[in-house]
Amino acid sequence: MGEPEFYVGYLPRAPRRLARFVRALVIALVATSVVFAALMAGSQGAFSNGAFEFGVERDFTGWIETEPYPMLVVERPGGGWSTYLLSGVGKHGAESEVGSGSGYWASLRGSLIYRDGQTMIEVSRGSVVPQVGPDSGSFGEPAGDAGSGSASGAKPQPDLSRIEGVGGERTFVGEIVDSKCFLGVMKPGATKPHRACATRCISGGVPPVLLVRDGDGVATYLLLVDETGASVGRQLVDRALIAEPVRVHGKLDQLGDRWVLRADPSRIERIE
Repeated sequence: MGEPEFYVGYLPRAPRRLARFVRALVIALVATSVVFAALMAGSQGAFSNGAFEFGVERDFTGWIETEPYPMLVVERPGGGWSTYLLSGVGKHGAESEVGSGSGYWASLRGSLIYRDGQTMIEVSRGSVVPQVGPDSGSFGEPAGDAGSGSASGAKPQPDLSRIEGVGGERTFVGEIVDSKCFLGVMKPGATKPHRACATRCISGGVPPVLLVRDGDGVATYLLLVDETGASVGRQLVDRALIAEPVRVHGKLDQLGDRWVLRADPSRIERIE
């Protein structure tokens, strides 16, 4: 055996055997890092099919329903009605934009958010314009009984087919998500990584939704309200039930093309 190689950092070149060893070690480490990164990337789940048309504003006209959460009801070309949940800009609900009280006909501008056939509109600030005239209701006043015009000839309120208890009493296991982020604003928009954001959104008035998946992973979206049909976001935040696996027992109602779950928030169980 020859004498052991000796190298000091300030020398211009390392001994040949030491240089070969260091070169092989660096190549091996780089290759291992590339393979590890590829495996980690491949193990990640695919992004959802949700979308947020950020910066793209559209014009909408329809009936604004304010309870239990603001939504826009739009007549379908082939008959019937579609409901779009409404939110404000950022982590806010749309109450400050649409007001409260009875529903009314209006036009507005906003950006679409959609996923799995569920649609929301982020309402642009100050864009809601009540339609006042012989063919519409006025802000804060009903536009007449469903199916008939008012004495002034106002356009009739859309029939949302409010059917209480149509689905009976049911127990569901799922996750409470904020509808805005989950439908497309954020990816991921659910589970623990999104808990802080979801909590802020729901506390700001964004409608809470119970996300339930069947054995094939197909999602069902249940708009959450309390036993009286009122908004329930504040109670969910206070009990720290958001972005957690939960068990919810309640009565399943139908509101137009949406399912609504009426449940006592104090009896929602967190699943450990």
